[in-house]
Amino acid sequence: MSVPTQRLGNVTSLPNLLTFLRILLIPVLVVFLTDVGPTASLLAAATFFVACWSDFLDGYLARKRGISTTLGQLLDPLADKLIVMAALVMLAAGARAPRVPAWMVVLIVGRELAVTGLRAIAVGEGIVLAAEELGKYKTIFQMFAVQGLLLHYPFLGIDFHTGGMYFLWVSLALGLWSGVDYHVRVIRSAVRTRAPSSV
Repeated sequence: MSVPTQRLGNVTSLPNLLTFLRILLIPVLVVFLTDVGPTASLLAAATFFVACWSDFLDGYLARKRGISTTLGQLLDPLADKLIVMAALVMLAAGARAPRVPAWMVVLIVGRELAVTGLRAIAVGEGIVLAAEELGKYKTIFQMFAVQGLLLHYPFLGIDFHTGGMYFLWVSLALGLWSGVDYHVRVIRSAVRTRAPSSV
């Protein structure tokens, strides 16, 4: 059964408020990442953890209550991408060493922008494709990667930076693979849509 979509102006639903919370957490995360100390790293990781749980919770509430607003459909994926991009850019440009390689951040951000732009074009052409498993796995590995990289320092005998980098490599590979796959699926769907019907 499809989830009913409410009007754009319904901004006070709890799922939307949780999405706004994630957006408000972005500058908080950036401020924590300007400090190179272990305490600030713990606070940054805690901020990102809260953002991840709010993402899970707003999706759960939207499905359970049968509430889906146009505004939420727009802002929810945008909030997710913004907080991940903000974290990765700060991890690449910040003073903590070792840094996340800038070229990896460029590829990750470029992939997200390309897929987002293509998705908008596809919707304009009437092409709707279901989310694929590769993208879901990419997101899971990416969340673990960013969490570990935000912690950065060894805690409880665990090297979180090294662990985070391993997860980031996997998420990068899955992200590029899923990005190419999505482009191919959109192109094939567009060709089928525009192909003249046989008489």
